[in-house]
Amino acid sequence: MCGIAGIYAYRSTARSVDRDELARIRDHMASRGPDGSGDWYSADNRVGFGHRRLSIIDLSSRGAQPMQTADGRLIVTFNGEIYNYRALRSKLESKGYAFRSNSDTEVLLHLYAELGHDMLREIRGMFAFGIWDCQEQQLLLARDPYGIKPLYYADDGSTLRFASQVKALMAGRGVSRDPDSAGWVGFCLFGSVPEPFTIYRDVRAMPAGSFVRIDRLGLHGPIHFHSIAASYSRVPKRQFSARTLEETQALVREALLDSVRQHLVADVPVGAFLSAGVDSAAVVGLMRDAGQQNIRTVTLSFEEFHGSPNDERPGASAVANFYATQHTTREVSEEEFRSDLPRITAAMDQPTVDGINTWFVSKAAHELGVKVALSGLGGDELFGGYSSFRDLPTWVYWMIVPSLIPFLGQGLRRAFCSMHGEKLGLSPKVAGLVEFGGTYPGAYLLRRGIFMPWELPEILGWDLAREGLTRLDPINHIARVLTPDPVQPFARVATLEASLYMRNQLLRDTDWSSMAHSLEVRVPLVDAVLLELLAEMDLSRGKLRTKSTLAEAPTRPVPARTVQRLKTGFTVPIAKWIDQQQQSPLSEWKRIPSLRSPRCHWSRRWVFSVARAA
Repeated sequence: MCGIAGIYAYRSTARSVDRDELARIRDHMASRGPDGSGDWYSADNRVGFGHRRLSIIDLSSRGAQPMQTADGRLIVTFNGEIYNYRALRSKLESKGYAFRSNSDTEVLLHLYAELGHDMLREIRGMFAFGIWDCQEQQLLLARDPYGIKPLYYADDGSTLRFASQVKALMAGRGVSRDPDSAGWVGFCLFGSVPEPFTIYRDVRAMPAGSFVRIDRLGLHGPIHFHSIAASYSRVPKRQFSARTLEETQALVREALLDSVRQHLVADVPVGAFLSAGVDSAAVVGLMRDAGQQNIRTVTLSFEEFHGSPNDERPGASAVANFYATQHTTREVSEEEFRSDLPRITAAMDQPTVDGINTWFVSKAAHELGVKVALSGLGGDELFGGYSSFRDLPTWVYWMIVPSLIPFLGQGLRRAFCSMHGEKLGLSPKVAGLVEFGGTYPGAYLLRRGIFMPWELPEILGWDLAREGLTRLDPINHIARVLTPDPVQPFARVATLEASLYMRNQLLRDTDWSSMAHSLEVRVPLVDAVLLELLAEMDLSRGKLRTKSTLAEAPTRPVPARTVQRLKTGFTVPIAKWIDQQQQSPLSEWKRIPSLRSPRCHWSRRWVFSVARAA
């Protein structure tokens, strides 16, 4: 896990690489790679790569980056882990490739030499990288299928810059800070900035599962090589119909165990985040099945939650005892939250309503000397753990006919707003139920939206809201992730949650909050190979797509008390803390008009807090 950066002055009229700028971009990401730094420049100074290293595989200097092939043709700067690198290396060695290190980074170089961008379909892991090909005079930028690792780029028409963080590009001082209305609208709608947008007009997120090529003619792409929707949509309907329920359960168990085993590949000890829920407990149980010894686990505790259903301590401790881990419970106080908040907002690469929980559990893991930790993130998306798996199909079923009646939905929404329905204790989402609830994209906007589109002028002002809604086009933005159509209700919701909420919120927040503490977080339930296997099984064995199936995957299944526990999520008492926070330090973002009165829901209050500080 590292921080990567690069500049390519591809037009002849562009200035050569500013080495000071590249150093500023690279070193802004020092916490992502405290174990070393490096850079590389082409002979003509038209290309420059920077790297900050967190040593996980091949801890020696031979694994340092940027890394070159022996002939100097290829250079790479790489962030992430390639879990099947040993198998790939063996194949490449059989074809005559010679290796000078034991790193997964070098595998990328030789795999590119063998396959070009087709290499991306062979890699199992989380990754974002840039490869410069001196022979072809071409730069390849690529990002993993789920978008676990971030990658941002800015192209001004003559020079392309890229980095692992938006703020790193800004630190270089070579990219405009003009705000992107679509990014701000997306944040106010969803609580996170939806890719490919950022809060800056000139910076784009590389879409998950895609790559771009840049040569002397400019940027080509993004080109997608993976789609979650396609994984669900292309599966033959009766492929597993001949298997019994027990046989299919065994296949699910083996697929999950294989993913956990792959995610344990490291040259340093691997720990785990442990909550009181099924997902993290199952991951720890599967770590045991994979032969992991002396597992160090960590969970958070808050005085405000003691004795309440949100208290993770008793359940996490019970699971830790059950699987015999070296367990630590870390108490977090309001005082510590207030003390850390300036550092949290500084590390927060883009505005978000989440990530505080992962900040503190990552901080706790770092204090224990843990360098890599597994997380149960992704279990809800794979096994239908959210209420959206029930809500969305129900809303679409009941609203599909009313939504087709011309002007009915808009009329009801306007009537609700004119009657000030919120003063009656009704959610503003009620106003949009008929208008949006008849389709999966519309229902998803209602389900995951924090503010609704018609509320945004009050927050952002009419001009910014109108421009941002036009640029983002929220319903079509959501609909695009359902292409090709996964068909089944479960598969549609799973695709939406994984492609939007998990990618833009959970994975991104996990990245910035963990890397701020130089901690690599791995997510074995977010794995493209695992997705393909479970997508196949889902079409004939829908009953298997439950959290109980995940709980039963370890040889010693997750205890019944954990499975039956009321789902609360991995939360912090932020509602109370924000209410008491008189002045937020969220002061970096550009000013937008403030909302006249803050809402009650904590996430709406957080959006409001960011908007006021911006």
